[in-house]
Amino acid sequence: MPVYKFRTFEEARQALWHDGLDQRYLERLAKLWAFSARLKQPAFPPGVYKYRDIADAARARDRWAGQESQASDF
Repeated sequence: MPVYKFRTFEEARQALWHDGLDQRYLERLAKLWAFSARLKQPAFPPGVYKYRDIADAARARDRWAGQESQASDF
């Protein structure tokens, strides 16, 4: 990305790629984020988990993978 030098604040202000944030832009951005959150849920439930051994952790991971594949088969 190139570095630009400006002699005045007005020159820098004119070089901005947008005129400012309007309400429609923020609403569209919020809808986009909500849509993307619905498309892809996390592959595992949030939180910290403790397991007795590696086999127990592997079983939990397999359960989560099964739930994820069922959710995407609509």
